[in-house]
Amino acid sequence: MVKTFLREIRIEHTLFALPFAYVGAVLAARGLPSMWALLWITLAVFGARTAAMAANRYFDRDIDARNPRTARRALASGTLSPSVMVWAIVLGFALLLLSAWMLNPLCVKLMPIAALGVLIYPLCKRFTWLVHFVLGAVDGLAPLGAYIGITGTVSISAFLVFAAVTVWVAGFDIAYALMDLPTDREQGIYSLPARFGEGSGRWLPIALHGIMVLLLALAGILARAGWLYYAGVAAAIVLTVYEDRLYGLAENVFVLNERIFISNMVFSIVFLAATLGGFVVR
Repeated sequence: MVKTFLREIRIEHTLFALPFAYVGAVLAARGLPSMWALLWITLAVFGARTAAMAANRYFDRDIDARNPRTARRALASGTLSPSVMVWAIVLGFALLLLSAWMLNPLCVKLMPIAALGVLIYPLCKRFTWLVHFVLGAVDGLAPLGAYIGITGTVSISAFLVFAAVTVWVAGFDIAYALMDLPTDREQGIYSLPARFGEGSGRWLPIALHGIMVLLLALAGILARAGWLYYAGVAAAIVLTVYEDRLYGLAENVFVLNERIFISNMVFSIVFLAATLGGFVVR
């Protein structure tokens, strides 16, 4: 059952949120944060991510059961009881609360915002095509929360990284929705491709990732990051150009999404390394 549960919450997807959480921490500390701070930030992201994926699986179990691509998921097929995901949500939030408490009192006060976003996101697909941006904002709270956890304050540069992550995640989530386009339309599920057509799912992610480049560059300027930080911005440009080429060549949306997943995961790690270098190597 443990193996099935870990597969359901897609533990590997933490690699999207965690590097940018560390980016927020590095930005706040203007260098390498303490190991204790990094530990609690890691646990906070793990708790939030577990709660988010469990909530998604719990609320979407009936929708998943009617979708051929997702019908074999554990809750949709009856392999796992819905109560497993309910407990995962509770325990995930408990870990997030503990981590926030250990980091900074302000993190505790702001935790209800994160919890509300985690619970609302899975429901948004039932009434708005802005669902992709809600997901992006929830993930964007990782670097913003880490920044607050280190400093106890906020800054414009931290908000710019939050906005950058929001549009970054929204971009590849729009591409992800291409895989379910026919089923979403049949079930009345809201997504940008379902509302505006398949073409929007191919050009809009590129536009959003272009905006991400500008936001990250501006964040670095305001934070007075070193030159290596801009190697990460350059990597964002390379990612956007590569994705543009992928959209032009890959007609199979499943192959397209596999390549997008890998390239964006690599990018998040490269950007973290560049950010760290930008504040350590001056």
